[in-house]
Amino acid sequence: MFLSRSVLAFIFLSSLLLFPANSIRLFKAEDESDLFMEAPVYQNGPHCPVLGKDILICDSSIVHIAMTIDPEYLRGTIAAIHSVVKHGSCPQNVFFHFIASDSSSVVPTQLTRIVKSVFPSLSFKVYVFPKKLVRDLVSSSVRQALDSPLNYARIYLADLLETCIQKVIYLDSDTIVVDDIQKLWNINLTGSRTIGAPEYCNANFDKYFTSDFWSNPRFSKVFEGKRACYFNTGVMVMDLGRWRQGDYTREIEKWMRVQKDKRIYELGSLPPFLLVFGGDIEAIDHRWNQHGLGGDNLVNSCRTLHPGPVSLLHWSGKGKPWVRLDAKRPCSVDFLWAPYDLYKFHGYSRHRQLDGFRFDSL
Repeated sequence: MFLSRSVLAFIFLSSLLLFPANSIRLFKAEDESDLFMEAPVYQNGPHCPVLGKDILICDSSIVHIAMTIDPEYLRGTIAAIHSVVKHGSCPQNVFFHFIASDSSSVVPTQLTRIVKSVFPSLSFKVYVFPKKLVRDLVSSSVRQALDSPLNYARIYLADLLETCIQKVIYLDSDTIVVDDIQKLWNINLTGSRTIGAPEYCNANFDKYFTSDFWSNPRFSKVFEGKRACYFNTGVMVMDLGRWRQGDYTREIEKWMRVQKDKRIYELGSLPPFLLVFGGDIEAIDHRWNQHGLGGDNLVNSCRTLHPGPVSLLHWSGKGKPWVRLDAKRPCSVDFLWAPYDLYKFHGYSRHRQLDGFRFDSL
């Protein structure tokens, strides 16, 4: 069930009554469990498969979701989790895999306690991503946030997660799911395809690489014979079994080394994904990634939703909804994020003038 415009309007109005919050600050161990409200308990429907009692993480009925988790985006991560379990038909059958950096000032045990305090019955595990894996591979990009080593953790999911896990949904921390995640999980990756994601073939694909890349036949031939289209790596269905067989982590690392030497792109971890998988992904309905809601990578600008149904909202780009709401400079779409915010400390008013806001703009 996707969101209709009337449901979006209802969510917007409901958000005015919820507890808003300001940005996450670095926190002390003694007060970490008091940052967020406890989420409601969401239980499985009667049709859901019954999980086995042993080795839960490897149960074939589990929906696996991977996300990064860190202090800066923790508020977004908590809201994203809340949205998944709230709208899921079998929320107790979802297992979250959180990837934390080993260089963070907040240790994984603290993050574990916080998630557990907000979602006491949630099945999850926190993994440590060693910064050294990409320390010599990351090159500067158009926005500093894209240079974080943790932004590259999605490349290493096949190595970090247990080998019994053959499939995972990767979600960025600035996403909200407003549909049953089981629907996304059930999408088949046909043939030998390793990744499923919404494709955007009307986008100017050339702009994701420099002129030096396109003028070098050794590089540009990677797209020969392919209809390579842009896809956003913030929402992906990934076949980890095929990923491991193809050793795609090493393939992406090869392009990152080329980038360090030749400067063939400007945009973080996205271009090497395009180089390895562009033209060979499972095209998923656009409703599963209404991206760009944070503006572009340089300007925090307001955007409206794309035409059509909505199953997932994504604040990719510079602007994040919790920051804009706390600053009392929200975009209209930010009020669609607010109902899932569980942070306790208010940063914006519960009331807002509706002047100039039009539901048909969504």
